[in-house]
Amino acid sequence: MNEILQSRPTVHAESSGLPCTVERFLGSGGQGEVYQANLNGQPVALKWYFPHYLKQDPNIRDRIETAIQSSPPSDRFLWPMDLTSEPAIESFGYIMPLREPHYKGIIDLMKRRIEPTFHSLATAGFELTDSFFQLHAKGLCYRDISWGNVFFDPDNGHVLICDNDNVDVDQTQSSGVLGTPRFMAPEIVRGEAKPSTKTDLFSLAVLLFYMLMVHHPLEGRKEAQIHAFDLPAMTKLYGTEPTFIFDPNDDSNRPVPGYQDNALIYWQIYPQFLRELFIKAFTDGLQDPNSRVQETEWRIAMVRLRDSIIYCPHCKAENFYDVEVLKASGGKPNPCWSCQGEIRLPSRLRIGKNTIMLNYDTQLFPHHVDNHKLFDFSQPVAAVTRHPTNSKIWGLKNLSEDKWVTTSADGMVKDVEPGRSVTLAVGTKINLGKVEGEIRL
Repeated sequence: MNEILQSRPTVHAESSGLPCTVERFLGSGGQGEVYQANLNGQPVALKWYFPHYLKQDPNIRDRIETAIQSSPPSDRFLWPMDLTSEPAIESFGYIMPLREPHYKGIIDLMKRRIEPTFHSLATAGFELTDSFFQLHAKGLCYRDISWGNVFFDPDNGHVLICDNDNVDVDQTQSSGVLGTPRFMAPEIVRGEAKPSTKTDLFSLAVLLFYMLMVHHPLEGRKEAQIHAFDLPAMTKLYGTEPTFIFDPNDDSNRPVPGYQDNALIYWQIYPQFLRELFIKAFTDGLQDPNSRVQETEWRIAMVRLRDSIIYCPHCKAENFYDVEVLKASGGKPNPCWSCQGEIRLPSRLRIGKNTIMLNYDTQLFPHHVDNHKLFDFSQPVAAVTRHPTNSKIWGLKNLSEDKWVTTSADGMVKDVEPGRSVTLAVGTKINLGKVEGEIRL
């Protein structure tokens, strides 16, 4: 730790000329150091580059200037706001919004310093994939997707993405950043390609696997047998001979019980549709960059994962509704992964091809009831509620501004005005305006 700005000086924003006073050191990496600073009364983060790094990446100033002149893909990116410099101090830096302390890193998850719910993890997975979709849609690639550049709120899954000085136009070879070990696509590890949106997709899949399985997708028996984890060993494991630990056609790299238990435990918890997406990402997508899972596929899967959550009636642990398990077992879900107790399925709402489990805390959002409002989580339009005088009766409350029309199993039609509820009775059909749903069990 050098603390280049250890004297806590005041530097100046180049465009506005405003003073930026360094307040405290936050951390350092391979490129430089990050500080909390005060920009004309506003708290910001200040990244200051090591002078030697600028020789490795001489185009970094141009990239940051381009980013400053353009808008961020979404508000989840801690986007560069202005360059900073000072004649008496070597090198330069840039300022960006300050990350609030309740946002935690993926490393905190890996080391079990935080215990987010599956709902929060699925939300974080959605926000990540949606964020990189927005970035790639602008013709940009991130180049260094890894656990060091992503933070999320463990209480709700909201995401922030930092180190956006790595971002560049796709297919541009001006950046010295190749990625972070363990996250780089095999073709980069082998020296056959440079970072691009296609390599971003591989890194994103690795990050999602880490978040949900708390393990790396390529570290199984082959990793356990490595005695010296040096560059040749890493090149072989991640580049020349990569094998997915759950490859259905190759069991040579399965996780080792007692050593790599996280992967063995979590893989069985998640529903089959998610496992199949990871299999695609790390079999076809491992070998062919054109076959990688797209952000749109991940977004759909993460929203579906949120909607699939069910609670164990014994220990309250989150489990998942899995259609494939029900088909194989004659309609009986697996026991709770946490306590092995019997799972009783709650009512569920079927809307088109989508199934939403109606738990005590379930909410519906605009994207559930309007196909034109894709992934809109702005305001809930419905929520499961308990009857005010009979605790055994549950209903779905209309939180929208529109009237619903319901048809019971025996054909009785009823209007449900905003603020009113419909009882969760099997066979009831609900016309939600744009779509119709049916309550099932």
